[in-house]
Amino acid sequence: MTRRMAVLSVGVVLLVVFGVLGAAVPVPYVAQVPGPTFDTLGEIDGEPVIDLQGRERNEVEGQLTLTTVGVSRAGLSLVEAVRGWFDDEVSVVPEEAVYPSGRSEEETREANRQAFLSSEEAAEAAALGQLGYPVKVVVRGLSEESPSEGLLEEGDAIDSVDGRPTPDAEALDQVLGSIPGGSAVVVGYTRLGEPGTATVTTGAAEDGEGSLLGVLIREQPSAPFDVDIRVSDVGGPSAGLMLSLGILDLVGDTDLTGGAQVAGTGTIDAEGNVGPIGGIQLKMVAAADIGAELFLVPADNCADALAAPQPGLTTARVATLDDALDALADFRADRAPDPC
Repeated sequence: MTRRMAVLSVGVVLLVVFGVLGAAVPVPYVAQVPGPTFDTLGEIDGEPVIDLQGRERNEVEGQLTLTTVGVSRAGLSLVEAVRGWFDDEVSVVPEEAVYPSGRSEEETREANRQAFLSSEEAAEAAALGQLGYPVKVVVRGLSEESPSEGLLEEGDAIDSVDGRPTPDAEALDQVLGSIPGGSAVVVGYTRLGEPGTATVTTGAAEDGEGSLLGVLIREQPSAPFDVDIRVSDVGGPSAGLMLSLGILDLVGDTDLTGGAQVAGTGTIDAEGNVGPIGGIQLKMVAAADIGAELFLVPADNCADALAAPQPGLTTARVATLDDALDALADFRADRAPDPC
């Protein structure tokens, strides 16, 4: 007897034994289904998914689509759970995997949204690093009642303070640490590729030693344009790879898809390393449903992807952003990408 037949037999027995009772008794499982897809090169409600300020978008064809997983129902009955186990387009997972204990649904959604926003930053850093832009100290936002309000903006690269170079966060900390709070300092910055200066009256550091500009910063490649990603109602970090590829397609030198429909998934870090995600099989179903020809699979998800292949959907194994670019180059040249 095959494993599938054995599992099916167990499922039939469960259905017979529990019957109506099973239909009424909730168990701690949820049903996941293929979620919506978003073409990173396209638009949502008339607005581009990836918007650029400071340069024109490349004219590109094809699609680079990120895939998601949705929850169709929580608190499944036993019968519903068993049915889901035999449905290729449903994944039954423990409720704890979706809604961790000790955290409300609202808190879970917010945590997932923050993970998505962090993946946006990593995706942008990976893409701009791939294009060779230099790493600088970049403003990611302003604190409340910031002394830099109206003077510095998100995306500005801080080049110097009072003429002293600030090539990294450590250098910026050292410069500000030597300046008393309440001092007027000249901040040299680059905004959309253009240099500028602003005179900021610093705040005092919490320990009373040194100054604060009242900015949140990160070290990342700085380009002469801004990237704004507009995808709402998506949580988690798994869109990172496809967002990086979308940015590269819109500002790089190569039309990455060659007009094809490409989908995929995977986390990404600022160095371009691609990590595994959940729901790979459901995401492949979503990709097949929109007619994708190629699906980019994180290397650590290959075993699950091989267990549920989709007819007509070519898979490519990717562990890095470079791997993904190589897979796309192979696909454009009618060569088989490195498969799972």
